[in-house]
Amino acid sequence: MENKTSAERVRHALQKSGLDGQVVELPESTRTAVDAARAVHCEVKQIAKSLIFKTRESGQAILVITSGANRVNEEVVGSIVGEKISVASPDFVRKQTGFAIGGVSPVGLIHKIPIFIDQDLLQVDEIWAAAGTPRSVFKVLPAQLLEITEGKVISVR
Repeated sequence: MENKTSAERVRHALQKSGLDGQVVELPESTRTAVDAARAVHCEVKQIAKSLIFKTRESGQAILVITSGANRVNEEVVGSIVGEKISVASPDFVRKQTGFAIGGVSPVGLIHKIPIFIDQDLLQVDEIWAAAGTPRSVFKVLPAQLLEITEGKVISVR
């Protein structure tokens, strides 16, 4: 039941942003970038991984949307944020975003948090992002992702 609510929140956020992008429910898991790429028949670099980090001093959530082909260098991103960061716990992720790990969407977050977008995502023709559940995704163009998230483009490596 909660998964339906999460996917509906993403659908609503996309519609509110003027995107006709449909949320696609898949029979296969899209929990990992490799799984998602296989499920939607695209390259791993076209998958937008939405990762929640927690700043160590202030305890603030930040969202880093990175290419499925990249690992986030926490030191690099921490220097951009202005304090050290670490991967957030599943409980923190759910409380800050309303989504469970594996289904964190770049839109439809329950709280407004700073968003950073991997510059490598801007090099692909289309992006597939999680849509609130480990089996749901939506397709978006790089320029649309920037617009709907109001994210800051950075290097994550």
